[in-house]
Amino acid sequence: MSFEALENVVVKIDILKQIRLNPLKSLILGKTFPSKVALLMLGTLLIPLPGRADSPGSTPQPTLSPRPLPKRSVSTPLSTSTPLSTPFGNRQIVLNGQPFYGAWTQWQAGSSSRIGISDAALTQRFGVQLLSTTNVSQQPIQWFSDATTLPTRADSTSRYLDITELAQKNGWQLQADGDRLNIATQPAKVLAIRQEQQPWGDRITIDLDRSAPWQVDPQSLEFLLTLNAQLGFAPPQVFKSSPANKIRTLKIETSPAQTRLRIGIPWRVRPQITTQANRIIIDVGTPYLAAKDIAWLPGVRWRQQYIAVGNAQFPTVWLEVNPKQPQLSFRPVLSNADRVPGTAPLLRTAQQTGTIAAINGGFFNRINQLPLGAIRLNNQWLSSPILSRGVVAWNTDGKLRVDRLVLQETAIVSNQRFPLTTLNSGYVQAGIARYTPAWGTSYTTLSDNEILVPVQNNQVIEQTTVEKAGSPASIPSNGYLLVLRSNRSATSSFPVGAPVQLEVSLTPPDLANYATILGAGPLLLQNGQTVLDATAERFSKAFIEEKAARSAIGQTLDGTILIVAIQDRIDGVGPTLGDTANIMKQLGATNALNLDGGSSTTLYLGGQILDRPPQSAARVHNGIGIFYQP
Repeated sequence: MSFEALENVVVKIDILKQIRLNPLKSLILGKTFPSKVALLMLGTLLIPLPGRADSPGSTPQPTLSPRPLPKRSVSTPLSTSTPLSTPFGNRQIVLNGQPFYGAWTQWQAGSSSRIGISDAALTQRFGVQLLSTTNVSQQPIQWFSDATTLPTRADSTSRYLDITELAQKNGWQLQADGDRLNIATQPAKVLAIRQEQQPWGDRITIDLDRSAPWQVDPQSLEFLLTLNAQLGFAPPQVFKSSPANKIRTLKIETSPAQTRLRIGIPWRVRPQITTQANRIIIDVGTPYLAAKDIAWLPGVRWRQQYIAVGNAQFPTVWLEVNPKQPQLSFRPVLSNADRVPGTAPLLRTAQQTGTIAAINGGFFNRINQLPLGAIRLNNQWLSSPILSRGVVAWNTDGKLRVDRLVLQETAIVSNQRFPLTTLNSGYVQAGIARYTPAWGTSYTTLSDNEILVPVQNNQVIEQTTVEKAGSPASIPSNGYLLVLRSNRSATSSFPVGAPVQLEVSLTPPDLANYATILGAGPLLLQNGQTVLDATAERFSKAFIEEKAARSAIGQTLDGTILIVAIQDRIDGVGPTLGDTANIMKQLGATNALNLDGGSSTTLYLGGQILDRPPQSAARVHNGIGIFYQP
């Protein structure tokens, strides 16, 4: 969710149908059970709801039901001796006949043709696990019994791992066909699926006759795991287990070359998945986040681990970025390239803007999709700060500054001075607001009875009263639009033909020297001290007391920039603002700013979301993008 903390707080309502489930007991799949299966079909929710699946009125009943998957084509053996495709920019991979969006590349190394797949595609579609490393040119991986190191290669949007030897070792057949890469893996079988109750929760073990690609797809009320392997035994019809189990339902779907497990678990419970030789282990109830410290690109480290605040353990994923690395740059990214209004998933915004990494940014109104805070890009205000809230500012020298910011514009007309309330903002209050062509070619009225005063070449050209909100009006391309709200007495001072001058001031004034500014709040740390005061930044009491996922940006004493995503504690809720300040201090930040949070919290790197299932990430208005020029 987006925490606007304004009078017009947006409340997002998701509808979840109630289900009744019976108690669980332990099971070992592979045996026959006498009773039939009762299935309850549920629609997939894009945004999970907290606590619904754990409501006292529902009693869990696990069910297992084999049913066929839709038929799919299986590719014929493919040749690896194909012409080279255009280096970088290929975005379609076909795995065993199933196409998906994934970055890949091909290049020549001496007499050898090499194939690289983005680490996002390898982890999401093959189940490859990336291991910690300090060497940006070599990435250690674990894939079943394969513990090996793959050479890396990067373009401006993705990092690729050279899979040439891995494919040969495992009998994968590769074929480049224009911008498409076809991959056929060796046929595999599922030999057994077992579930065991552990002191900490449940374990599901899947035994295969050989290593096979696997994919996960977390849903609202279940967790899907799809194996590129045929089910090699007759599945049971039903199982029972004890109420202590975290797994509520378990279903198996089959096709000639795929097996899918639907594991019913509350949305807050995220399983940990590991592989061994010809075996996949799914642990439900243990800490899911594997510690990583990966030198991902020159100047970019991907890190993740649990961080303790008191008795709570928060799963924290962050990037450490060296702003002095000449190949890297930062700037705000918006969901729409040609206008300020609009929202989109950060994954889409990052891919459209060509970032290598990104985190969600400032607050916005979910209904009208308008920004509620400062956005300054290349010395141009796309949206003004509001309510003296915290901002982060930076220049090309890599120095990051956080502070509370006030932008005051004053219109001088008819020998009178009129302070303006906002510039290009979705924050509506009585007074006079200004909208420039940076907002877009048109403005849509945000309240009833607004008086529109277009100014062109520093002169009033018209004056119009619009009775209803939602009415469009043009913004002069060589001027701006003044919008008078609940301020009819000022209209006589803006006659047609009157010259208008603008005065602009910033507090603190030295922030005018920063070409790039993004607002959110509240401030967390400044010069090594905790300066958290959400009341001073006029956030609501509900926002101040909220425990939710958090995003933050900060800088360490040595200049390293941290972009951080913190999710809910184990079996609990997210961090408070105070917890977030504590975590940023533990990460080494001396200056830090809280960003938009809740379901907005999203950290993107090279084609994948690092901190949460992509479906659970809400649409956002803006973010902070990291750009890489190889």
